[in-house]
Amino acid sequence: MNKKAVVLLSGGLDSTTVVAMAQAQGFDCYCLSFDYGQRHNAELAAARRVAAALGAKQHRVATIDLAAFGGSALTDASIEVPVDGVKEGEIPVTYVPARNTIMLSFALGWAEVLGAQDIFIGVNAVDYSGYPDCRPEYISAFEAMANLATRVGVEGARLHIRTPLIDLSKADIVKAGVALGVDYGLTVSCYKADLQGRACGVCDACRLRKAGFEAAGVPDPTHYL
Repeated sequence: MNKKAVVLLSGGLDSTTVVAMAQAQGFDCYCLSFDYGQRHNAELAAARRVAAALGAKQHRVATIDLAAFGGSALTDASIEVPVDGVKEGEIPVTYVPARNTIMLSFALGWAEVLGAQDIFIGVNAVDYSGYPDCRPEYISAFEAMANLATRVGVEGARLHIRTPLIDLSKADIVKAGVALGVDYGLTVSCYKADLQGRACGVCDACRLRKAGFEAAGVPDPTHYL
């Protein structure tokens, strides 16, 4: 019998790769996505496609309203999505305040109910946009908190936050996914995707994704405007 894992699935390249990796490690994947007030729902449609294609045990979409607070180009339509590339040492306006903490907390709650001791998240500290909640020290701190805050942790069963992409370049992520048979044509990474999921090609997410396919020597299956 396979172990259970909750996997955060946005519908993008990274989280899709994580689902495939978790399955390859022998986990049954319970995928969790969020309708959090983001600019578009194309990524949720992608998440549903990915979960179905990869054979997730379950896929749930939780609704939370981070747009009620705004503060990010991804949740506030009055803030323009930057298209001039990632700036070294600067946290971009596409950072959503406390997003990973909130989403990991939901995943933690579902993991307790399922009896799962593993939560997978596709954070990356190499080719990323400068988000503070993608750093290894943040993940370690959340894992420590999770084991203090839950009944399962108090009763002695260790909970683990798994980050298989943390030290990989975008090119290495693409190569790993291709080796596992991932169809990246199903995924949407763009911050400005249209209703059909077509990518703008110029936002930070598109730039990182395009560069990853190019460096990996893999044809880019992204649907562009």
